[in-house]
Amino acid sequence: MTTLLWILAVILVVSGIFALFRSQVLWGIVLIVVGLAVGPGGYSIFN
Repeated sequence: MTTLLWILAVILVVSGIFALFRSQVLWGIVLIVVGLAVGPGGYSIFN
């Protein structure tokens, strides 16, 4: 389960960074924050 959460978090954060480069600032920030919230490192909503 932890590996799946890490993969999901990485995908969300990378998608957020690409959205920032495409000038979709709000969508990029939302994806990065959700990625950090889902990931098992730091703050996780599943703990």
